[in-house]
Amino acid sequence: MSTVLPLAEPVRRPRPDTARAADGERLATRLRHQVGRAIADFGMIEEGDKVMVCLSGGKDSYTLLDILLQLQKKAPVKFELVAVNLDQKQPDFPEHVLPAYLESIGVAYKILEQDTYSVVTRVVPEGKTMCSLCSRLRRGALYSYAAEQGFTKIALGHHRDDLVATFFLNLFFHAKLSGMPPKLLSDDGKHVVIRPLAYVREDDIVDYAAIKDFPIIPCNLCGSQENLQRKQVKRMMDAWERETPGRIETISRALGDIRPSQLSDATLFDFLGLGKAGAAPVVDAPVWLDEASVETNDTQVNDAQVG
Repeated sequence: MSTVLPLAEPVRRPRPDTARAADGERLATRLRHQVGRAIADFGMIEEGDKVMVCLSGGKDSYTLLDILLQLQKKAPVKFELVAVNLDQKQPDFPEHVLPAYLESIGVAYKILEQDTYSVVTRVVPEGKTMCSLCSRLRRGALYSYAAEQGFTKIALGHHRDDLVATFFLNLFFHAKLSGMPPKLLSDDGKHVVIRPLAYVREDDIVDYAAIKDFPIIPCNLCGSQENLQRKQVKRMMDAWERETPGRIETISRALGDIRPSQLSDATLFDFLGLGKAGAAPVVDAPVWLDEASVETNDTQVNDAQVG
């Protein structure tokens, strides 16, 4: 007796919008995990914090605000989020885009207006990098508003790749081992700056921004400056990642595993006391350099010339 097998179910491929939504949720889950871990690791947000989320209109700050809003709903502490944008009066800046977006998602926001564009273009010679002055002016305006409104934290959208790139910028161009910390106190001691995207890859932010279809606003002031040192470093990092995938993540982890005894900074590690025998005094550098003898010889030469 033959057995009639049921017809196989046809393969149901997800519709593009369904697949897009699934990809977006998986990516959002990963981003929430990474941002939540950074907040916990560095104590970025506390009970009762009033957080100013600096929104530029770029992919990074949109993603930052979006993920913080998601975490806010289930966070173990209560905190307030306010999106703040600085309108720098760049030509053709679409002033309506950010207010329309923020109102559509129901977020409290403030648009500050300060014509830093005219200042930067007037002061910086044509062809020179504008980023440094632009950043200082923007930071000053945002810090002033944060102080006026009583914000306890200032959240910026720098991601993992920014932190690594800054490390190499300081290494290659400024001869120092320093970077962009996930959390810092401003120079005047009045503001705590946090970077909740510190563990997030830029590629993931690019994908997330595309899935969410954020209304991206390009920066016309500095976006066309192709020869910036930061872009040189980014090209180097991109090449490394193509040749050895995962290298940037390894470097990022290394920034959190500093071993002063394996470097050369005598202010961070007691090299003078390392292996020191007995209580003999440490000989000062000028003695080792024989600077006293050099001074004596110079004096004798000068005296002979005078005589």
